[in-house]
Amino acid sequence: MGILRFDFKFPKEVIMHRVRIGVIGTGGMGTGHCNTMEDIEEVELTAVCDIDEEAYKPLVEKYSVQGFRDYRDLVDSGLVDAAIVATPHYDHPPISIYAMRKGLHVLSEKPMAVTVKAAEEMARTAEETGVKFAVMYQSRSLPVYQAARRLVEKGKLGEIYRTCFVDPHFRTQAYYNSAGWRATWRGEGGGVIINQAPHGIDLFMWLGGLPSWVTAWIRTRLHDIEVEDEVHALLDYPNGARGYYYTSTVEHPSGSYMELCGDKGKLVVRDGKLYFWELEVPVSEFAKTSDQMWASPEAEQIEVPLEERETGHKAIIRNFARSILYGEPLISPGEEGVWSVEFLNAVILSGAKGKPVEIPIDRGEYEAFLEEKRRTSREKQVEQTLRITDPRHVRR
Repeated sequence: MGILRFDFKFPKEVIMHRVRIGVIGTGGMGTGHCNTMEDIEEVELTAVCDIDEEAYKPLVEKYSVQGFRDYRDLVDSGLVDAAIVATPHYDHPPISIYAMRKGLHVLSEKPMAVTVKAAEEMARTAEETGVKFAVMYQSRSLPVYQAARRLVEKGKLGEIYRTCFVDPHFRTQAYYNSAGWRATWRGEGGGVIINQAPHGIDLFMWLGGLPSWVTAWIRTRLHDIEVEDEVHALLDYPNGARGYYYTSTVEHPSGSYMELCGDKGKLVVRDGKLYFWELEVPVSEFAKTSDQMWASPEAEQIEVPLEERETGHKAIIRNFARSILYGEPLISPGEEGVWSVEFLNAVILSGAKGKPVEIPIDRGEYEAFLEEKRRTSREKQVEQTLRITDPRHVRR
């Protein structure tokens, strides 16, 4: 307890209360969140839970907290005000909804759900119960994407008429062999699009908007897995704009590239750097009014200021706690997390059907499709389950 001092743009105030948090799912990511909370003054880790007692024992000993094997026991214990749900994907909705209905605030790992129907139920339950609900999309906290979002919100691009996002994430076969649930319809509900890609998809939807039609091609090109490791998709937007999307675990060097082209400017985010060009005259106006045969509107590259701010998992957890304590707006609210699930469901369904799929997708059709995939999913045997957090995605 005391005066908080930040180098970032947080208010200086006395912390009268801390949010008591329980972490449900103590694999690599859940354990990482427990460790991250050591450095967040607004929170206190008070309980952990995992169906494997050996997974949470080290955290019980390290942090002197209560351990549970059943998430309902943790939720009902009275030890927590909020829960971080870091279990495998399919378990996010039932655990989150149970916690919300018991009055707990919830921060869900990505993807918040495997199907958009389940994602919408989570968001609807949060609204009905009045609890805070966030998704762990920590990339939103990065200064580059915060600045890009401001440009879009201020209309600096004008009407967007083309989008492009290339977002590969290389993985070895050893990675897929590390757990029985990885890269299976039964365990994950998809491949690269639902595991590695959601962070990038969230940013793409956040900045470029949700398309109205998706035409996708998905395949398993390199790995011995039953789900896709490569995705290509063409996008059609409500305003007539077109786009392209790509992700895979078969390409290296990785490095992402996002481009949004608008009537008044162009925005590019490449390998974590932001580039922005502002047009003196909008394209639509210049094309009609110029009397010059080979003319084009003047384009000035503008240096966009980036604010110094806290980033990563720490930023999302602190913001979640401050939203509970002080009403601070959520960086990654649950209702916006629905967008990425809608998109990835559309991509998978289009790829499976071999034809375009309209957004919003048919919820019932996708539920039936996935149920059949789960029914025929083959049992996966692994020699040893490894619970290791990717060090590239833990920012403390």
